[in-house]
Amino acid sequence: MTEQTLETVFEQLDEIVEKLEGENVSLEESFQLYHKGVDLLKVCNEKINTIEKKMLILDENGEQHEF
Repeated sequence: MTEQTLETVFEQLDEIVEKLEGENVSLEESFQLYHKGVDLLKVCNEKINTIEKKMLILDENGEQHEF
């Protein structure tokens, strides 16, 4: 699997929500979509944690500090 951007993962989550809100979704399909959504949320969480670790703050003296 290629590396997905956070935006791509959000788009996939939106598609899953739209499908789950549809009228013609079987119970089995809704469970599959739910589990795929949970997996995508885990990917989002990992990406956000990685981004937070890389963020730096510049103080008033122009020195970098971790966020």
